[in-house]
Amino acid sequence: MTITPAFFHAVENWECAVHRVEGPRWLDEPMAKLRVGRAVTPSGTVEEAIIEIAGGRITAITDGGPDDGLWAVPGFVDTHCHGAVGVSFGDPDPEANLRAAEYHRSQGTTTLFASTVTEPLEKLEAQCRVLRGLVEAGELDGIHLEGPFLSEARKGAHDAALLRDPDPGAVERLIAAGGPALRMVTLAVERRGGEAATRRFTQAGVKVAFGHSDADEHVTAKSIGWGACIATHLFSAMRSIHHREPGPVPVLLSDERVMCELICDGIHHRPVIAKMAIDAAGLGRICLVTDAMSATGQGNGRYLLGELEVEVQDGTARLVTADGTPGAIAGSTLTMAEAFKFAIQHVGLSIPEAAQIAATTPARWHGLDEVGTLEAGKRADICVVGESGELRQVWRRGERVA
Repeated sequence: MTITPAFFHAVENWECAVHRVEGPRWLDEPMAKLRVGRAVTPSGTVEEAIIEIAGGRITAITDGGPDDGLWAVPGFVDTHCHGAVGVSFGDPDPEANLRAAEYHRSQGTTTLFASTVTEPLEKLEAQCRVLRGLVEAGELDGIHLEGPFLSEARKGAHDAALLRDPDPGAVERLIAAGGPALRMVTLAVERRGGEAATRRFTQAGVKVAFGHSDADEHVTAKSIGWGACIATHLFSAMRSIHHREPGPVPVLLSDERVMCELICDGIHHRPVIAKMAIDAAGLGRICLVTDAMSATGQGNGRYLLGELEVEVQDGTARLVTADGTPGAIAGSTLTMAEAFKFAIQHVGLSIPEAAQIAATTPARWHGLDEVGTLEAGKRADICVVGESGELRQVWRRGERVA
């Protein structure tokens, strides 16, 4: 990181100087100090904290900072996001994908998986190639394929004509196209070939997420044994809970091998449902995601989600239907900044609790060892928030991006 006099002048709440830091990685690097009222760390909240940064990484967190009412939390980790500012991830233009990523970065997402939707296999392969290049360049952190191996009965905003079974040939093609950048695939485990596909993706290092599935509780439990370890947007696009037909939700919430995604926007589910899920699974198995589509950061209007047209009104995205009736909810226009704030203001979490499900838990679950916590040696990905959870600043790899 190059630090200039203009940088010193412009940055709020910082004091910078050149120090010699022990260890070869940061030797002779400039050091910056971020001072905040509190910092959320794995060992607890540090009051009146000073976060020291060099070479894009945290070198120390000590006390001695101001009592200014601001909190430093780990940069947010969003592992289910389809796009923003009019761009769907997988667009053939890498620069367009970057615009979407940068928008989410400005909203606190310092670690981002780019999610695709159901498309013809050839198009998904092409999208993977574009996104893989951005992962290799460090602009994105992974690829998530949501489709095409989904259930017609629980298709949500996916094109039913393009849904298919996860036959071995299709699975191998997508693994090859995504390479190490492919981190997660959402799968209706009950489809023909579901068990073999779950085992093969898992063997290849790809997390399998139970989702857009019509499986009952028995098949759901079996799929966890096959390797499924994430629930894609819990409650949505799966059977509902009924006291005589429990469906997948109780199984997913109670099995320690599963992390459950929540879209905390007040649209996909009410706050009391989010609180119930968090209480059932614990903070260590819940993660916030946006499921944001291309309309995020834009106004009302019509947009495309894959091959389907979506209308956004007052922040709610729904499929456009032939008869004009409201269609299925089609992703969201949520940001991680809004999800984090919602979790505090409406679900009732504390700032440290919200930080765990917005960063620490998803980072740990996906093996993202360099992010998710504020501690020495980790990337200096930091969100500064107010007492009510509102985002104030975003730092990524030691540089301010918002």
